Amino acid sequence: MNRSKSDDRTRITVLVALAANLVIAVAKGVGGFLSGSPALLSEAAHSVADSVNEVFLLAALRRSHRPADSRHPFGYGKERYFWSLLAAVGIFTVGGCFSFFQGFEALSTDGRESPEGYTVGLVVLAFALLAEGGSLVRALVQLRGEKGAARDPALRTVVAEDSTAVLGVVLAMVGMVLHLITGNVVWEASASLAIGLLLVYVAFRLGKDARDRLIGESADPELRKGVRELLASQPEIDNVAALFTMGLGLDSVMLAARVDLAPGIDSEEIERVSVRIKRSISRAWPEAEHVFLDITNAPPRGGV
Repeated sequence: MNRSKSDDRTRITVLVALAANLVIAVAKGVGGFLSGSPALLSEAAHSVADSVNEVFLLAALRRSHRPADSRHPFGYGKERYFWSLLAAVGIFTVGGCFSFFQGFEALSTDGRESPEGYTVGLVVLAFALLAEGGSLVRALVQLRGEKGAARDPALRTVVAEDSTAVLGVVLAMVGMVLHLITGNVVWEASASLAIGLLLVYVAFRLGKDARDRLIGESADPELRKGVRELLASQPEIDNVAALFTMGLGLDSVMLAARVDLAPGIDSEEIERVSVRIKRSISRAWPEAEHVFLDITNAPPRGGV
């Protein structure tokens, strides 16, 4: 599947997740205020964070396809990772920190939910579980059905958010039920703290992945190995002195190689060899959009 069609599917997946999170955030917020449930309010903050993050991901999909210009000669592919990093920060600050706040605040009180609040809260969470589950299923179907989809930070973020949301809803439901049964708010406070820890962990993993891509992560080992073997197999190349790669976007790689040519090749032949090698690399790996060869003549064998 070409990248434009894949991005269209990812955009729909993100929009589905955004719509689900907006509706769920309102439902959780209303239910949380009516019931006074800290776990439900934590989940409301979680859904708000996810909604903001989906806006970031939509920006990433749009801005990462801008053409290269004089200020950004290698294009804007890394925008995808920048906005994914902002999404990770949003999960940490809005979702994680608010969940911790709700948990610690609940521990300082001695409240007990009313049966009415319990009913409202569980109904809201059951609805949220269905909506989040539906969004997660769609994202997983795309992730498993498209080649290379696992490398898309926007899709991976949606999967991580929806998976965390489903687990967070389950934690909130367990906390509310145990609070009602035992009359001890510590159960619901613990659920809020657990949701906070879960969000912080997910934010850390997503942020670390985005950071690695932004600071210049190399291409995958299979590509590096294949390019090195291709270079070494050329009859005109005596030695592959160095090979450097860096990902510039989801399907864009910069490749630079320093090679020594066999003795006796003149300058005109060097140019023809260089063009042929670059074309061979581009045909074998279309994502290698920028190929640079630093070619030097090896000294004559046996010479001084």
